[in-house]
Amino acid sequence: MPSIPKVLTLVGLICWPPVRCLGQATDAPQAKLDNGVLKVQFYLPDAEKGFYRGTRFDWSGVIGSLEYKGHRYHGAWFTKTNPKIRDFVFEGADIIAGPCSAIMGPVEEFSTDDKALGFDEAKPGGTFIKIGVGVLRKPKDGANYDRFRLYELVDPETWKVRTTQDSIEFTHDLMDASSGYGYRYLKTIKLVSGKAEMVMDHKLKNTGKRDIVSTVYNHNFLVLDGQPTGPDFVVKAPFPLKAKRAPNPALAEIRGKQIAYLKELREKEVVFGEFEGFGPTAADYRFTIENTKTGAGLTITGDRPLSKLVLWSIRSVLSLEPFIAMTIQPGQEFTWKYTYSYYQLGGTGK
Repeated sequence: MPSIPKVLTLVGLICWPPVRCLGQATDAPQAKLDNGVLKVQFYLPDAEKGFYRGTRFDWSGVIGSLEYKGHRYHGAWFTKTNPKIRDFVFEGADIIAGPCSAIMGPVEEFSTDDKALGFDEAKPGGTFIKIGVGVLRKPKDGANYDRFRLYELVDPETWKVRTTQDSIEFTHDLMDASSGYGYRYLKTIKLVSGKAEMVMDHKLKNTGKRDIVSTVYNHNFLVLDGQPTGPDFVVKAPFPLKAKRAPNPALAEIRGKQIAYLKELREKEVVFGEFEGFGPTAADYRFTIENTKTGAGLTITGDRPLSKLVLWSIRSVLSLEPFIAMTIQPGQEFTWKYTYSYYQLGGTGK
């Protein structure tokens, strides 16, 4: 029953080590789950030794690897890291990620109008919060919020982690008197007994004085058997897709309820698109991604209506990003759940 200690003050996070973000972090706190069908390796939240200490993504539930019947669904999509890089860059055969982007697996980000809670109201030098990260310092330079910027972590607050053989529970308690925001965030990830299925349950309770108005999405960094993004992949939705922002037509296109890649992505090619067509119920939060070459697939199902849908891909990773919206009044709680089902094409796991 490991517990992540509360760290009172960290200045700048300037000691972020690039090597740690390449899956070679033997000193980073980890946990492993195994239900006899799926094997999953997690990196745990830790302000001093954690695999991920950026200020963009939720620190809980970072998956370094997930294995099913010889297939590997998650891993590093970058080859190097550099603390001076804002997001990521292509450099020849390398993909180099910055400290807020060097993460992998199904990971979540919370945002309010593409900002963090309390950022606009905070004075320069004051504090704001990032859900799943902690209390952050607003810089004195007056710059707008930038999710790729590494902000000073004033207080990561308290993380608690409990594990069993087939489940892991993260609890994050945060209270920032300066901004008036506070919450208790509970994320439980469980491997379903005897199945190739992983369930992520979430509860976010507002313990502060102000409404929490936010969206959350899962970035779903899919690195499937190390296969390059291209025509071997197909993304399927339960509704006819409409482009709000169409991807580069030379690289990908909509085909009814599917997104198809027209060529293997190379060098600096990027596929980015935003899609509409979903309805007001959770029935449309169901997506399938398959690779016909390796015969591996997965289905992602959510229990809340979609508020936005984005696809981002480069040569090493495919990321489908479904968003949901929430408004939580003080004392109230919001819940949501994702179910990941893994299978082989033509098998019984679909």
